[in-house]
Amino acid sequence: MAKKSSLQIARAAYQPKVPAILKGIVGLEEGAATQSVANQQEIKSLFPNTYGLPLIKFVPTSERTAYKSANVGVILSGGQAPGGHNVISGIFDGIKMINENSRLYGFILGPGGLIDHNYIELTADIIDEYRNTGGFDIIGSGRTKLEKKEQFDKGLEILKKLDISALVIIGGDDSNTNACVLAEYYASINAGVQVIGCPKTIDGDLKNEMIEASFGFDTACKVYSEVIGNIQRDCNSARKYWHFIKLMGRSASHIALECALQVQPNICLISEEVEASGQSLDDIINYIANIVVSRAENGNNFGTILIPEGLIEFIPVMKNLMDELNDYLARNEAEFKMIKRKEKRAYIISKLSAENSKLYESLPEAVALQLTLDRDPHGNVQVSLIETEKLLAEMVGRRLEEWAAVGKYKGKFATQVHFFGYEGRCAAPSNYDADYCYSLGFTAAHLISSGKTGYMSSVRNTTAPAAEWIAGGVPITMMMNMERRHGEMKPVIQKALVRLDGAPFKEFAAQRDRWAVETEYVYPGPIQYFGPTEVCDQPTITLRLEQGK
Repeated sequence: MAKKSSLQIARAAYQPKVPAILKGIVGLEEGAATQSVANQQEIKSLFPNTYGLPLIKFVPTSERTAYKSANVGVILSGGQAPGGHNVISGIFDGIKMINENSRLYGFILGPGGLIDHNYIELTADIIDEYRNTGGFDIIGSGRTKLEKKEQFDKGLEILKKLDISALVIIGGDDSNTNACVLAEYYASINAGVQVIGCPKTIDGDLKNEMIEASFGFDTACKVYSEVIGNIQRDCNSARKYWHFIKLMGRSASHIALECALQVQPNICLISEEVEASGQSLDDIINYIANIVVSRAENGNNFGTILIPEGLIEFIPVMKNLMDELNDYLARNEAEFKMIKRKEKRAYIISKLSAENSKLYESLPEAVALQLTLDRDPHGNVQVSLIETEKLLAEMVGRRLEEWAAVGKYKGKFATQVHFFGYEGRCAAPSNYDADYCYSLGFTAAHLISSGKTGYMSSVRNTTAPAAEWIAGGVPITMMMNMERRHGEMKPVIQKALVRLDGAPFKEFAAQRDRWAVETEYVYPGPIQYFGPTEVCDQPTITLRLEQGK
């Protein structure tokens, strides 16, 4: 048996808090029929069996129901997020409480395990080893997309062999879109298999009225904020570096915004604001450089800058370029791969529209190459491979040199660059995520026992004590719209971006001018599991502001 740290041993004993409703006899309250957030007719035509389902809320009841045992399958899909093991623990405990003869099977390395019939039965001994731990290593994860009939049918073979009547897919917006497609197909052929989703992504962009937060966001932001706080303490001690810190968040700036609220850096760029105001790359460089000058005039030749991972996609002219690149490479992938590396730049320049060709040609060679690297499974640029932090540090340095030559800048400018990504994906879950994830799993078990399919597990009111949390389900089709993927319009769950009229951004915007010039760093320190409730159990500042708490 692998050696365990003292923290692992102590943490294993933690009993997650759950909504009071899940501890008693659970009844079900259905709301009105729902519709998708956009493209209603298109979504309805694609999901005739699972569209328009009602919202579900679990409520107390005195009517005890005898549920038959059920074999349930579970898949971890996409990137890791703290708390996934607790979702699985919650599913296991939930189905066992409903009927002790129920069994749980985990498919190995994500959706590919379902297709390849690679699985393991998750017994109590296995589950107990992973309670309250980070990572997805109990069964592993993968990024195989479930979108073809052949895949669905191949998966159904093993589901029938194991007598599995329900499948839980734990993943982000794309993974839950796949869950919805699978639920629709199995319903259309009367396969007798329910499909339930659980909301996972540290990026925080899978949320809406019924999904307050995607799990893992709380922990990841606290981990990143701890490390940023450490850097700021070092920064304020040495007083000689500007730290350019890129943070996870390809499609939205939720992580950067939450970390800014936690640590109060000198600068935090918000991608959604950049796009809304039509800022150019030059505008961003001047904005940063002007703050560097202002701080230097006060004798402060140091500072911290938070940069969302997907920033470059939100600069309007860069987004136009990347959209055209995505579409072109989706249609000409094989041809492009045959081009020699040294000839790729000229090849791309010759294939783009005049405006985008000129922009592409103006980019540093390293960045231009990074824009043409292999696409992610959804046909998009892998923005995590674009070293935006280095690009900004270099370009700000050049701008300051230009200003110094004409007497506009007299300070010293030295940089350090960082990218915090994997450090936060598998951290041991905070109390909030440990509780939230366990409750999501337990709720999924009740959705299964209620015979539901095409739903995502929903736990709300999470700024209140856990006993007051509201558990239920939201139809996945309710969150969907049509978007372009691989050059084609596809049904997908709509991503939640930072709202510029929302309370979290407004709070940040009200403070940032002062943080830019003054040094008002906050040092959150490490995640605390054991101690006062006001330290250990608090949800993110983002969620508290959104809920008016």
